[in-house]
Amino acid sequence: MKRWLFLLLAFSSVCSFATSLLIPMDHQQKNHLKAYGLAYWAMKKDNSVDWLLNYRGGSFLFKYSTATETECTVRGISYEIITDSRANAILNEIASPAVNMNVVQMGKVPRIAVYSPKNAFINDDTDAVILVLNYAEIPYTIIYDKEILEEALTGYDWLHLHHEDFTGQHGRFMRRESAVMESKVQETLAAQLGFSKVSEMKLAVAKRIKAFCAGGGYLFAMCSGAETFDIALAADGVDISESEFDGDGPDPIAQSKLDFSKTLAFENFTLEPGYSRKFSDINTGRMNFSEQPLGYFTLFDFSAKWDIIPSLLNQNHEHIIREFMGQTTAFNKYLIKIQPTLLGENSNGENVRYLYGELGLGHWTFYGGHDPEGVPGRWREATDLNLHPHSPGYRLILNNVLFPSAKKKKQKT
Repeated sequence: MKRWLFLLLAFSSVCSFATSLLIPMDHQQKNHLKAYGLAYWAMKKDNSVDWLLNYRGGSFLFKYSTATETECTVRGISYEIITDSRANAILNEIASPAVNMNVVQMGKVPRIAVYSPKNAFINDDTDAVILVLNYAEIPYTIIYDKEILEEALTGYDWLHLHHEDFTGQHGRFMRRESAVMESKVQETLAAQLGFSKVSEMKLAVAKRIKAFCAGGGYLFAMCSGAETFDIALAADGVDISESEFDGDGPDPIAQSKLDFSKTLAFENFTLEPGYSRKFSDINTGRMNFSEQPLGYFTLFDFSAKWDIIPSLLNQNHEHIIREFMGQTTAFNKYLIKIQPTLLGENSNGENVRYLYGELGLGHWTFYGGHDPEGVPGRWREATDLNLHPHSPGYRLILNNVLFPSAKKKKQKT
């Protein structure tokens, strides 16, 4: 009896000083992806959350509560109960000018929208963002062209563009088994919304999304959703589609009419002919999805104390990441405008995989490839993230998901 009383008193003594929960994000973490969902959950409960940039892989620090500890256990997340003095020691270490670390306070949870088709004919269950949001248990709403044109974006802070074709060329029929049905659905919707062509509808949607970003929104695009978004903006008022996609031929001098001042990331690119599965020379990836990836890409290091945003977006326990393919796998470095910040590139130094920029009051990130854990030749299959809880490629997506919650100071060297 005395022994149990001693243990109870000892436990109570420890808890009386255990004011914080540290969620390590280095190799000691059992489930990196679920940890982001915990941070979202805590913010939704109005709990204090600090993101410790470059400290043990970008760890999270929470005020201790039994509810938070229970959530860690239920979600299978590694955590450490630390005393007030230990938490202060960590913060003092991070504050030292001798280390490349920083503390970012996390505020209100972002209202998340995913731009994706949703109907009986198109079941897009391979989109990486949808997969990881579901796995991390972060809520979101799916919206598409009709909702965006009806000003639905005013209700959201963060928008993801999946592997979409904003040029109105039906993805160049990449999803062959559903291509005819999908194109018919798009054409019907365009007509219902008063557009004569799908390309005209997609351009109108792209303009609304660009305005959303300029007004303070956070835009995250992957794969062809990034490439074709800029192509559509540059081709405003120019027919670039072959007759098989819109019923008439392209403008013979369409290339010379492109307006690169309207794009976010790319300029001086050359359009590929309509029979190609590639849209332009922005995309440096190969088009055979059964081929093995080229290798790895590397994340750049930034000053966590001065270049806070790119440092935040690159938080990871790995900085060399296995390449993954997509319809748009990587971006041609020589076609990127001066303003964007390059976050990660392939070993050859010419193919950019990950970049960030600002537009007006907002922010955008482009990320090449379809699925960070996708298997070549099986890209139509949904990845089971239970098999990849430590995926560094998926962590980059979740960095962007939490990005709007960070209370940032715009500082640059």
